[in-house]
Amino acid sequence: MDLLNLDTLSVAKNLLGYTFIHECEAGKTAGIIVETEAYLRDDPACHAYRKKSVRNGPMFGKAGTIYVYQIYGMHFCINISTNQVDIGEAVLIRSLEPTEGLELMEERRLTHVKLSQMKSKDLCSGPGKLVQAMGIHKQMNDWHILDSDLKIIPPQTRLADHEIISTTRIGITQGVDLLYRFYVKGNEYVSRK
Repeated sequence: MDLLNLDTLSVAKNLLGYTFIHECEAGKTAGIIVETEAYLRDDPACHAYRKKSVRNGPMFGKAGTIYVYQIYGMHFCINISTNQVDIGEAVLIRSLEPTEGLELMEERRLTHVKLSQMKSKDLCSGPGKLVQAMGIHKQMNDWHILDSDLKIIPPQTRLADHEIISTTRIGITQGVDLLYRFYVKGNEYVSRK
C-alpha cells in the first residue's frame, strides 16, 4: 500500500478520507477517517520517545502494524505504525464519520452511554468512542492493517489541501505546540475543532 511508504506526518494527513473497516462475527462496521494525530520518534508526546517496551512494541513494527493501548485506565485507542522496523512512529485515528453498521456501533456504545445522551455524530467522535463503536479490543494489538479483520480503503478522490486543517494535538502535556493533528475542515464528526 503506497500510503504506508510515506513519512509519518504525510500518512496522518493522507489517511483523512480513507474508510476504516472492521469485519467480525457480530457484523461489519465502517467509517471515513476524519481526524488523525501523528506521533514521531523525536516527539516527547510519543510513546516510543524514550525506548521500546512491551507496551509500545507494535509502534516499532513494520508500517501498518496496529497498536492498541489503554489511556486513563479505561479507554482504548488505536494507532497504525508508520515507519521502518525498529523506528517507533505511529498515527492515532481520532475520529470517524460512520458509514456502515451504525446500529451495531450504537449497541456497542450503549454499554458506555445512555441512549438519550447519544447522537449519531457522537458514535466515533473521539479515539475512545471509535474503538468502542468499531469493536476494537486489546487482543488486536500487533495485528497488521493489510492482513487482518481491520482494513483501510483509500477514497476514490483524495482531499485537497484546503480541505484539511493542521493544528495542535489534544490531551497531551508535552509537544503541545506541534501541528501534528489533522482533520477534515467543516466535518461534524471531528472530536474537537
